[in-house]
Amino acid sequence: MPEGHTLRKLADDLAAAFAGRTVRVTSPQGRFAADAEQVDGSRLVGAESAGKHLFVELEGERWIHVHLGLIGQFDVHPAVDDVPDPVGAVRLRLVSLPPDDPRGTAYADLRGAILCDLVGAARREQVLAGLGPDPLRAYAEPDLAWRRISRSPRAIGDLLMDQKVLAGVGNVYRAEVLFRHRIHPLRPGNTLRVGQWQAMWADLVELMAEGVRTGRIDTVRPEHTPEAMGREPRRDDHGGEVYVYRRTSMPCLVCGAAVRTGELAGRNTFWCPRCQPKFRSRAVRSPGKGPGAAGGARP
Repeated sequence: MPEGHTLRKLADDLAAAFAGRTVRVTSPQGRFAADAEQVDGSRLVGAESAGKHLFVELEGERWIHVHLGLIGQFDVHPAVDDVPDPVGAVRLRLVSLPPDDPRGTAYADLRGAILCDLVGAARREQVLAGLGPDPLRAYAEPDLAWRRISRSPRAIGDLLMDQKVLAGVGNVYRAEVLFRHRIHPLRPGNTLRVGQWQAMWADLVELMAEGVRTGRIDTVRPEHTPEAMGREPRRDDHGGEVYVYRRTSMPCLVCGAAVRTGELAGRNTFWCPRCQPKFRSRAVRSPGKGPGAAGGARP
């Protein structure tokens, strides 16, 4: 499933191609036909992402709400000479009008999305209210996520993927940010310190913004790049240089231990057993000692 940086880049691409322009809105496949008819010929105001949700704003406080799901694609084609006939099950097509705009003719096709609805302001606000803070959204409030994490005994690797806790983080960023901060994915959320969460949040803001700029996920530090280490670049359909994601049984780029994988909340998670040791609370009574002997939690 696309992670938050992909949706943010898609929103930026849509805005660059269509913002301020009148658009033809059609549904060649037919599943969005009734809604498309309502907004066909409207001015497209802009586009924004919130976690893994996309909102394309049209005049009159109307939004096309899209969730790509696992296989959805929204392909934006700016400055084309001709708009071709739709190919495949195109659920939504946007075409810019008039064709003599200085940006040239643009079109965009949506296929395979699990959600494509025309919504008003109230529904948009309802969706946003149900999401945790998004590291890519201005004025996001990481303390909202911290309050949920700090009170929950659930594994931090599970919490980071819960869109009600934190919006936009997927399996790759989950695995990589935990590695970068030496936190085991099964560590209970309520054992983290606030400073650890603040450092992870700041890291996600930077890493995901870089993903928007480059269109790929790169999480390794300069000293661990292929050039610095004299190793072969990573070859994977997801692209980017990473520490543990999809590197099962391969040597850790930092310590050399074999990367491990396991299932967490229905998804594979990846970690280094040496760089991310299992969390063991010291708040356990030692044999022969009273309750007052318990210590604090190990970082």
